[in-house]
Parts: sequence; C-alpha cells; structure tokens
Amino acid sequence: MKISINCIDASDGKISGIIKVFVSSLVHFIFFVCLSQTSLASELDYGLVAEPVAKGTYAFIGSTKYFSKNNGGNIVNTAYIVTDEGVIVIDTGPSYRYGKQMREYIEASTALPIIKVFITHHHPDHFLGNKAFADVPITTLAGVVDGIKRQGDAFTDNLYVLIGDWMKETEVYIPTEVISPGKISIGGHEIEIIALDGHTHSDMVILDHTTGMLFTGDLVFHDRTPALANANIEHWLSSLSRLQTLNYTYLIPGHGPITNNEHPMKQTSDYLSWLRTTLEQALTNGLTMPEALEMELPQSFRDLDILQEEYKRAVLQLYPRMEQHYFDK
Repeated sequence: MKISINCIDASDGKISGIIKVFVSSLVHFIFFVCLSQTSLASELDYGLVAEPVAKGTYAFIGSTKYFSKNNGGNIVNTAYIVTDEGVIVIDTGPSYRYGKQMREYIEASTALPIIKVFITHHHPDHFLGNKAFADVPITTLAGVVDGIKRQGDAFTDNLYVLIGDWMKETEVYIPTEVISPGKISIGGHEIEIIALDGHTHSDMVILDHTTGMLFTGDLVFHDRTPALANANIEHWLSSLSRLQTLNYTYLIPGHGPITNNEHPMKQTSDYLSWLRTTLEQALTNGLTMPEALEMELPQSFRDLDILQEEYKRAVLQLYPRMEQHYFDK
C-alpha cells in the first residue's frame, strides 16, 4: 500500500497564515484562562468582616447551614483577640483560602503580628485554615492533635467533595504546640485553657478573664442543631454543666450568634437530652433505624437551623452504637 503525504508549500504563504491563526488562538486561550482564574478568585471570596464583641475581641460569624459550594464551608465562628504583644487567633476555618483571607483581614485591620493560634477541636471547619498560619505557633490540647492525625485526611477529602474549589491548596497542617489546662498570660490577657469533651473526645474551651470572653468551640451551638459525628452525649452534657458554672461576659459559640447569657448552653443541653431519651425509647419500643429516622420532631426545637438534616445524621451516627449497647446489656 502506498502512503502519500502532501506537504504544505511554504512559498504560497499557507504556513505563515496557519502560524498566525495558531498564535492568535493561543493568545485568546491564555487570556481566557487568566480571566477565568481571576473570575474564580473573585467568586471564591468569603467576604470576611469581623464583628466587635468586647475590648480588643472580634469574631467572624459563619452561616448556620451545612457545608456547601454556596457557603464555601464558612459555617463556623472564628475569632481573634488583640493584645499588647500581638494578636491571638481562635480557630482557622474550613480551608486554606479562609485562613489566608482571615489573616489578611486581621493584619490589615490591626497592623499587628499574629503571635498565637488556638484550635478548639479537630473538626475540619475549625482547623483546615492552619496552613495560612504556618509561621505562627498553633496550639491545642494533645487529644485534639490525636484527632487531627486520625481523621484529618478523611475530613479534608470529604470537604473537597462538598465545597470544591474553595478547598484549593488546603491540606492538613497539624498544630505545633500542645498545651495543658490552666491559666497563661499573653500580652496582658489572662487566658484560661479548659479541657472538656463530649462534642468530640477532646474539646478545648478558652476563657479570657481579662475581658470575660468565653470561647466554647462546638460544645455550644446557638440557634443551630448540634452536630454529633464524634459525640458522646453523656460527656457533652457534663461539659455543659461545667460551662454553666463559669463567670463570663460574652459567649462565642462554635456556631450561631454571640450571646451574653446561658441560653445557647440550655438550648444545646435540651436538644441533647431530648435526643438521648428519644433514641433510647425508640430502642425500647423496638423501632428500626428507618423508623427512628421518620419520627416527628418537637416544635420546641423549631428555632434550630437545619434540624431535620442534623437529626437524621445523628440517628445514622448514634443508633447503630446504641443498638449494639442495648443488646449487649
């Protein structure tokens, strides 16, 4: 078989024309890619604006919804304290992009260095912005470090699915310092580290005695249904009882509005107590998990955002464990 290859004659100018078309197309493609990247960066802006709470204390208040591409995972409350020595950051948000934008906002508005980052627990919306603070001591309890090491990669993979491009460049960055419970002085602020558990196996609460600010992490939800992925309800209720004995001026919960009273503690406790009793009764009555999922929820919890979704997640997470314990007795 004879194969014939027809070459283009350079003398007729066709090559020159083809090159011009190719170069023009390439330039337009590069321009389109750059424009798309600029547009994407513009679209993926958390629009963080800090809310002043007490003297030198500010909070970024997130949505009370679940993770989505619409909110970029910004469903969390983070905060910072301006001290005489610099800024203390409390939790770094759900992504590197969040942490980076948070840091840019803090540095632009305070013109002070960030000297310490505290992480309240190992859930992804609270620590996945750590990489943006890689040059700062990132401090937490030993149990929180263990949790990040065990579940951090899985959490990260899950958020890449849930919120997509918001997670670009996000990776697990493990806290660099372990702290024990007790009081420390930073920049003229007397900070107390309180080690509790229940929402997870290790929950760190921060009480700034200088301003009366209480940072509870996810031990307290306000007008938002508690999440129970790693929860021990008995321990959680005990931790809430301990929190109710503290003296504070303002409370920044892990999710939901800031308050100056114990209403969100009671709200969280009431829901957890009801959930425990309801699921125990369902087991006693021989309900299957699908039947438990369809149970009617009380009107008293109607103010809690995403009630149906979190209730169903809680049943899926807790009921198998409770069934096993029930039949092992």
